[in-house]
Amino acid sequence: MPVSPALAEDLARTVASLYEAAEVTLLERLRAALAADLDSPAWVNQKLAALGNLEAGLAEVIAALEADASGAVHQAVAEAYERGQQAAVAELGALGVGQVAAATEALPAAAAVDRLAAAVISDTGPAHLRMLRQALDVYREVISTASVAPLLGTQTRRQAAQSALDRFAARGVTGFVDTAGRSWNLVSYAEMATRSAVGRAAIEAHTDRLGAAGVDLVVVSRAPEECELCRPWEGKILTREGAGGPSTVEMEHATEDGRMVRVRVAGSLPEARGAGLLHPNCRHSVSAYLPGLTRQPAPVPARGTYEQSQQQRYLERQVRAWKRRTATALDENARRLANARVRAYQARIRQLVDETGMPRKSHREQIEQAR
Repeated sequence: MPVSPALAEDLARTVASLYEAAEVTLLERLRAALAADLDSPAWVNQKLAALGNLEAGLAEVIAALEADASGAVHQAVAEAYERGQQAAVAELGALGVGQVAAATEALPAAAAVDRLAAAVISDTGPAHLRMLRQALDVYREVISTASVAPLLGTQTRRQAAQSALDRFAARGVTGFVDTAGRSWNLVSYAEMATRSAVGRAAIEAHTDRLGAAGVDLVVVSRAPEECELCRPWEGKILTREGAGGPSTVEMEHATEDGRMVRVRVAGSLPEARGAGLLHPNCRHSVSAYLPGLTRQPAPVPARGTYEQSQQQRYLERQVRAWKRRTATALDENARRLANARVRAYQARIRQLVDETGMPRKSHREQIEQAR
């Protein structure tokens, strides 16, 4: 069974949903705190006096997130590692009994799982402090802008408060930068970091199992809507380990003793991954290459272009962003506007999938609510 980052994608989404639910809870608590007595002449003083209670309540939400996320990350990585091992065992049925037996023997996984989980927890750790700080900053910003706006005659207090809350809902908790210098909001960053870890876990477990069975080569699948990073590696045969570089090698046939097979090797799996193959959201997979048995993967018909798949993801993010805006709506008019924008972006998604044949992934349009 081939293995790819997509094999454990659902596990990353489970972790991201914890952060999303916590962020939505922060938005709802901010809205509730600011909406109370919004038309009262004493509103500013009341809100400033309530700052300590709000901070304590938000800190409780974030502490619960920190505890839940740590356990969820570790569980997700462990499950991904197990899936990778199972995938390798499933595809080795054509080998000799001894090789299959070697592949099915228990391999130590705890160290790899702990290492990958610890990296995610370390990367996302600063998020918890940033969540509290940014939520409190928004609270103060709303009080400031909502108190001054009526005096300037530009907006009512309600309009100014709604605008500030909407800006926070649209951007989320921000300030996360990956190794490539790209900026992320909290939920996207948590999902990206976890997806990277579970993808690595599944692939490491898969290749470790193949190594236990004496299988040293893998082959890269072909995938629709491939990106420029992955396209050069499609259908290529790679060594599991090593520095890389193209070569032609003589190898014994996978099931016929003494029969040699010439294999053109394009490089190594670490080399390909360093160049971008099997990145988060990658549609490619790798599977065991058995000399003399494995056939070149057939091309997969595209259901659209890579650019169209990225357009779909953009529209999905907009649906989620406008759904978050409903959590900060101070009145029914703001809530109706947010719901109308949700429906408009969903209509654009339906049009795109109808035109391209790409599957609609409705789960990517959902936001998690605190339970």
